[in-house]
Amino acid sequence: MATIPEGFEPHFRKSPLTDPWEPLYSKREPESVSLGFMAGQQHTNSRGFVHGGLLTALADNAMGLSCGIQLEKEGLVTLSLGIDFLSTAQRDQWIEIRTTFTKVGKSVCFAQSFVYADGKPVARANATFAVRS
Repeated sequence: MATIPEGFEPHFRKSPLTDPWEPLYSKREPESVSLGFMAGQQHTNSRGFVHGGLLTALADNAMGLSCGIQLEKEGLVTLSLGIDFLSTAQRDQWIEIRTTFTKVGKSVCFAQSFVYADGKPVARANATFAVRS
């Protein structure tokens, strides 16, 4: 197994959805959460590259957790989510999802994330999150 980059630890937020994709890792920063994993067979589609739906779900997860830090709230809901695929991610690559923010309000957060495969961008996602009412 490849070395997990410094600062990443087993992901703290387990979910039945993501259980089949373990092991997943997260890196907590003061303003955001990055997610990462070493792409394996359980992450690939029939063509052998990392499935776009998996990348979308994990980008949603990373952005939602990051917006939670910004809004100082837990349990946010996704209001909108879009993703653009720039390239493909392959098995045995380190996949990392990093979040930045477009705007943070009092109860709504607009975020963007980039998905990297061995440091090269493979997708860009945008989402809007709100505090669950």
